[in-house]
Amino acid sequence: MLTLRQLRSFRTLSETLHFGEAARRLNISQPALSAQIAAMEESFGGLLFERRPSGVTMTQSGEAIVERVRSILTDVEDLEGLGAPSGVVLAGRLRLGLIATVAPYLLPPLLGRLGREHPGLDIAIRESLTRVLVSDVLAGELDCAVVALPVGEDRLSTIDLFEDRFHLAIPATDTARFAGGRVPVGALAGERLILLEEGHCLREQALKVCQLVENTRFSGLGATSLSTILRMVAGGLGATLIPDMAVEVETAAGGIEVLAFQDPVPSRRLVLIHRPTTTRRGDFEALAGILREVRLPDPDAPARDGASRASRACVG
Repeated sequence: MLTLRQLRSFRTLSETLHFGEAARRLNISQPALSAQIAAMEESFGGLLFERRPSGVTMTQSGEAIVERVRSILTDVEDLEGLGAPSGVVLAGRLRLGLIATVAPYLLPPLLGRLGREHPGLDIAIRESLTRVLVSDVLAGELDCAVVALPVGEDRLSTIDLFEDRFHLAIPATDTARFAGGRVPVGALAGERLILLEEGHCLREQALKVCQLVENTRFSGLGATSLSTILRMVAGGLGATLIPDMAVEVETAAGGIEVLAFQDPVPSRRLVLIHRPTTTRRGDFEALAGILREVRLPDPDAPARDGASRASRACVG
């Protein structure tokens, strides 16, 4: 007879195609994982995975059941959410995904707040690209995820979070060309822009902004993290767009100056995505509320010294 443990072992191995990685994700030993897979193969009367020296591949039998297994586990995990005590939010297991240009800036205050106010919450975090997070939420591997619009998937529900404005980051040694005040988006035409590599939504958002500017130049350089891009900027290799939530953290290392754009300011809209069939909408609404509260202050909100944080980060 099939068990949920076997199904979860099968699903994880089908995603990783690596016994060691699958065992690590499941927090079990490789022999225990092998035993679960072997028991499932015995139930089906044939191999579901082919073991090779170069790795693991799924057999035709495995390919035939993988989507059904994922669907079953998604339904089971949604059903398990009904077991939470009535009126209690943010308790039990919660698997949260975040895009890479959000995680480093929201996670520290978020995890601190959740630890203090919701000690019964067992939270697991995954940082990845938007397309991976969307796929993981649909497959039931994640309960919810923080991404930027557009999501590109109408099978998911969204909870609005907040707007995150963009600024122009330039080398600290190159500020003489900007004599105070906010800069127009057209200033991008004079910059050599460094963008994140393919697959990152921030790259696509930056390209969309650049479509408004003629003769924009792009650097052949790239990286998979915003921090690396900004170190390139600090080294004088070009400029880039930086979201507001990253300004305070990324300017601490020095070497860059951050300029606020004139209105209309380019921005991205962040949302929390989840499956519409979930029984945990209350949890997600509560989490969304905390995410809004722990984000860095709005750039237009008065600061203690009477100036906005965005203007303090600007040259001039």
